[in-house]
Amino acid sequence: MLKKTDETSRRNFLKTGAVAAASFMIVPRHVLGGKGFTAPSDKLIVAGVGAGGKGSSDIENFYKSGKAEIAFLCDVDDRAAAGTVKKFPKAKYYKDWRKLLDKEAKHIDAVSVSTPDHNHAIIGLAAMQLGKHVYIQKPLTHDIYEARALTAAAKKYKVVTQMGNQGASGDGVRQLREWYDAGLIGDVDTVYCWTDRPVWPQGITWPTGKPAVPKELDWDLWLGTAPYKDYIDKLVPFNWRGWWDYGTGALGDMGCHLMEAPFRVLNLEYIKEVQSSVATPYVDNWQRAYFPDSCPVSTHATLTFPKTNKTQKDVTVHWMDGGIQPERPAELGPNETFGDGGNGMLFIGTKGKMMAGTYGINPQLLPTSRTKEANVPKTLARVPGGDNGHYAHWVEACIAGYGKIELSSPFELAGPLTEALLMANLSIRGHNVEVKNAKGEGSFPGRDLKLVWDNQNLKVTNFDAVNQFVKREYREGWKFGA
Repeated sequence: MLKKTDETSRRNFLKTGAVAAASFMIVPRHVLGGKGFTAPSDKLIVAGVGAGGKGSSDIENFYKSGKAEIAFLCDVDDRAAAGTVKKFPKAKYYKDWRKLLDKEAKHIDAVSVSTPDHNHAIIGLAAMQLGKHVYIQKPLTHDIYEARALTAAAKKYKVVTQMGNQGASGDGVRQLREWYDAGLIGDVDTVYCWTDRPVWPQGITWPTGKPAVPKELDWDLWLGTAPYKDYIDKLVPFNWRGWWDYGTGALGDMGCHLMEAPFRVLNLEYIKEVQSSVATPYVDNWQRAYFPDSCPVSTHATLTFPKTNKTQKDVTVHWMDGGIQPERPAELGPNETFGDGGNGMLFIGTKGKMMAGTYGINPQLLPTSRTKEANVPKTLARVPGGDNGHYAHWVEACIAGYGKIELSSPFELAGPLTEALLMANLSIRGHNVEVKNAKGEGSFPGRDLKLVWDNQNLKVTNFDAVNQFVKREYREGWKFGA
């Protein structure tokens, strides 16, 4: 909902503006009639920044709630936005999100952000500073510092927030929590999460060609906070995920979907240590190839979390991507699917095991025959519509106002989850950070270290070279929190 100052301005706009007369007129519910009718004054006025790809489906899901008015759209690429613009012809269209917020802030209740990772935080914080509720696609941010800042900002500005890891609203994660809380698998200190992603190029060098920028794309705006580089083919709209300047690799793409359940089941918070191994192909003369600009083709990161009120000791979470999977449980039948095939999560307990697929779907006790035999009462409220209700739930919460409705992935929960994933990425990136001694000789110590994390001060204490990635330098002209 709008703050009092914005609400006054909005009322003035509604009284005088032509748009108000056409679209936002406040009319008593009984006049317009119809059981279940939602008066325009009760709707959430939404601006969608990032109108193509996942942004398109986000916007449509807000609209399907029946309580959201898609009033503004913004995208740097007219090609990507074309379909959404066609579906919402009354929505005013912008290319630059800064102009959108500057000109339309008084007419907006909430902002949805679905851009490449490197621009999530700067847009989200700008919206929150204007008192707007915010929905941001996963991962919440590109950098650890940004995640901590957005978590604090949500509380400071008292706005309703949600990250786009829709599985957090699903029934599966709640079922896993209820099984664990009932003691069906005992105490857990080891979890495995894995994915078959990336499904985009990684472990490659930056292309040398300089093709023309498509006329529909504002390349400078797309780069936003990232360092300037010439446009390359096929980076937009999907393959940016494999480059550190813009994306966060397979871990950033799928980690929020796969590690959310372990976080909720075990009450995990901030990471304490991480170590990783990465795949490095051989090239000429039997030399290994390292690509510091590009995420590796596959990784295995081992994350250590302090014990919680739901565990007896520290918890180790194994992250595997690029098709790497943990050892198949002996309790799983030979023809039974492990996770959901390409992705999954496995909890190892002192009394048993349980697994699930992406988003926590299809939770199973092992052996799977135990699943049907389990008779545990439902102690956790379900989100109407499950993971599909993730969007409508946020819309309802925004209309109700800050602190009125409990959401599945507000920034107070999404922030620490995102930080853990990005901390693991520090270890992965550390493999390619060269450190030179006084003689100018270089080495790569990050390939051999377990990084120790100082959560209070947001820094790695035993390998300073990777701290440059905790808070990156924005390109000139772009400032976080400006």
